[in-house]
Amino acid sequence: MKEWGGRLRRVQVGNALSAFGSGFTLPYMFVYVNEVRGLGSAAAGAVFTVFALAAFAVLPFTGRGIDRYGPRPVLLAGTAMAAAGAFAFGQATGTPALLVSSFLFGAGVTTCQPALATMIVRCTRKAQRSRAFALQFTLVNLGMGIGALVGGQIVDTADPASLTRLFTIEALTFLGLAAVTGTAKMPAAEVEPGGAAAASGKGSGLRALVADKAMLRLCLLAGLIFFTCYGQFESGVAAFATHTVGIAPSVLGLAIGANALTIVVLQMFVVRITERRRRTTAMAAAGVVWLAAWGMAAVAGLIREDVVAATVAIVAIYALFGVGESLLAPTMGPIVADLAPTRLLGTYNSGYALVKQTAVAVGPAVGVLLVGSGTWPLYLAAMAVCTLLIVALAVRLRGFLTPAQDNVRVIAVPQRELRELEAVA
Repeated sequence: MKEWGGRLRRVQVGNALSAFGSGFTLPYMFVYVNEVRGLGSAAAGAVFTVFALAAFAVLPFTGRGIDRYGPRPVLLAGTAMAAAGAFAFGQATGTPALLVSSFLFGAGVTTCQPALATMIVRCTRKAQRSRAFALQFTLVNLGMGIGALVGGQIVDTADPASLTRLFTIEALTFLGLAAVTGTAKMPAAEVEPGGAAAASGKGSGLRALVADKAMLRLCLLAGLIFFTCYGQFESGVAAFATHTVGIAPSVLGLAIGANALTIVVLQMFVVRITERRRRTTAMAAAGVVWLAAWGMAAVAGLIREDVVAATVAIVAIYALFGVGESLLAPTMGPIVADLAPTRLLGTYNSGYALVKQTAVAVGPAVGVLLVGSGTWPLYLAAMAVCTLLIVALAVRLRGFLTPAQDNVRVIAVPQRELRELEAVA
């Protein structure tokens, strides 16, 4: 077990390095393309689109590769693509070169995600997974926050070389990820009793995933979650806060910091609570908390003339988002791991990542469009309806999960009492 703990630590360090790299460069890609290289907002938008679309090109193959060769070779391939893409991005001066490097960068980052998730599953027992995924989520938020803070100290739009250094350091970060986590030997996949036989009737690859009603319902729920929360609070909610409520960008930074701080402070405390509850209950509770966040957004829109009160309301929105995220972190990853047949764990993780990537790509477009057109009450109403659907779908998912998958505690009856009961019967 000590050896497993060492492997898990290396995987979690890898998660932190990956998140640090994302926070280090992603917030400054638009500035780099639009201002430093002077290619305009259209080129910057195309770069982000290609970065997101790279996921659709690589994730179907990523899952298959993990299942066939294991997560470690796939992670190494992902880090190589991400490092090459980041370095080339910092050297590129024209739109074609930026688009190619952005595709490599996005493909590499996306490939690493399901590989790291599969490594967490391989390095933990079922009882440990909620804490492991919660710690991963905490480290990801902490890494992104520190990365954005450090990157901001390097960026100087008047000095193109500063951005080149930024993306070069990012490339070195991914090489560090390869050295720390990509060299860790993974334990053999656990083979559960009857698992192979149960899985054999479902086909292989994506066909098995599509035939799994519980996984399909989880993906639908996950898509709605990532569309409504993660796809909004850095875009739609940010646009609402600055464009509609009129708060300063510096206050928005404070609100995003409050979100990260809430997660870091609450996460492991929330894990102890969710360990004794159904996972579907935790997901439904996250929806209820987010419903309160959207209610707070409506309050901010109505009192926007009062700058201090509106500012407090915006910060509260982001803090409430953090509470909901803390409830979700110990639940989603472990359910995917429990639903997946051992031989298809990579496919399930990649399918889940693809749903997440799609929702995060679509969410900002919808949110910014509604807020930018001046229809913020419609925006908040639509998000509130989506949040109510999250609660309903989480409760309905309960009927498609086994007690073990939903973390239902079964009280064990001592053997002596069991024999006495059998004798009475």
